[in-house]
Amino acid sequence: MSLEGSRDTGSQGEDAGQPSTLRDGQVRPAFEQRGHSTEVLVEKKSRRGFWITLAIGALLAAALVYWMTRPYGSNNPAAGQASRFGSGPAAITANVTSTGSINEYVEALGTVTPISTITLYSQVTGIVMAVHYQEGQYVHKGDPLVDIDPRPYQSTLDAAEGQLLHDQGVLAEAQMDLQRYREAWAQNAIQKQELDDQEKMVIQDEGTVKQDQGTVAYDKVELSYCHIVSPIDGRVGLRLVDPGNTVFSGNGSTLVVVTQLQPITVVFEVSEDDLPEVQAQLRTNHVMRVDAFDREDVKNLGTGKLIALDNEIDTTTGTVKFRATFPNQDLALFPNQFVNARLLVKTLTNATLAPTAAVQYNGTAAFVYVVNPNQTVNVHPVQVVTSNERVTAVTGINPGVTVAISGFDRLEDGAKVQVRNRPHGAKRMRGLGPGSTHSSASTLSPGSPTSSGSNSSTGAASASTGSSTGGTRAS
Repeated sequence: MSLEGSRDTGSQGEDAGQPSTLRDGQVRPAFEQRGHSTEVLVEKKSRRGFWITLAIGALLAAALVYWMTRPYGSNNPAAGQASRFGSGPAAITANVTSTGSINEYVEALGTVTPISTITLYSQVTGIVMAVHYQEGQYVHKGDPLVDIDPRPYQSTLDAAEGQLLHDQGVLAEAQMDLQRYREAWAQNAIQKQELDDQEKMVIQDEGTVKQDQGTVAYDKVELSYCHIVSPIDGRVGLRLVDPGNTVFSGNGSTLVVVTQLQPITVVFEVSEDDLPEVQAQLRTNHVMRVDAFDREDVKNLGTGKLIALDNEIDTTTGTVKFRATFPNQDLALFPNQFVNARLLVKTLTNATLAPTAAVQYNGTAAFVYVVNPNQTVNVHPVQVVTSNERVTAVTGINPGVTVAISGFDRLEDGAKVQVRNRPHGAKRMRGLGPGSTHSSASTLSPGSPTSSGSNSSTGAASASTGSSTGGTRAS
């Protein structure tokens, strides 16, 4: 019984294990179905969030477009002005063309070159006894610079002078004997041969004395080399020797360098295309003014005149070298300094002057925007003659015409504009000399680009003439 019971129990245990296997086979698909449904749910939520985000972005974009393109109300202080993306009139500033005088310049790069730069070497061998100058000191011609021990050369000079005195005495004695021989020969006391011999003896002694004189002069020169003085007015450089140093003759060791600063010159290169006009001015003995400006081309360092030009054109650059001299009273020009040179070629009178900011370029063609009475602009071609930072001499347009000087990014032929400033045609344009005539000019607006350079290099150049404003030639 117990055995059968145990068997039944075992069979029951096996039967009990079968539902467990069946349960595993049924539960796993259930879990898989639940996981699949979760992924579907997440995907649906993601799609929903994407569409919500897209809808919000579209609403924001529509609001931004509406805000940027909304019409201005009548109470808006900016009403009538163009918005950034709107189609309203372009806001500009304007000025008026005028008649006046303007200088025509040729600009070139130049280098400050001293007239004289003296490098002093030792001509004798000896010990440096004293250095009389300070570094960078301005010295005058004849001022002592360096002393070398003169004692050996003084002794040589004394010996030469002693030999000269001895030979001068011998010559005097020979001349006295010659006088006696002449008197004796006149009385037939001696033969003619003795007189001739004495005459030749005097000549020999004269030659000896002359040789001694040359030796004395040479020793004096050697002695003068021991006392070195400045040969010109100028500035000395840094000290190169000290007392106690031994210097040698002919070894190339520099003792001191003296550079002349007043006056000083500027060498600059000008294109060969400008050479004929410059030569025409020089043939009439016309003094051509040259202004030197600093590296930034802002500060006027000095005003001089053209004195010479080279005798040939550099074939590698197509330029010819010019030299101008400057008084350099304030020492603003320094040797080997880089400068911008402006050569005044001629002065244009009764020229039509337009603000430089008004002249626009399309490639090589120049044009201006002419402001019409109906608040529109038209493109008007012009030809540039010369220009500076403030005004430009042009042809192809009459004086008294209102032209735009700002707001070009929205301008085109026939565009509507709104002029911020009202140019006054009765005022004269700033920077023109008292001798100029104007049919219609105006003062430049404070914020316009043409008024920013009133203290620039061109203004300085104009001040030196007093009757015209400077300009550079248009290429």
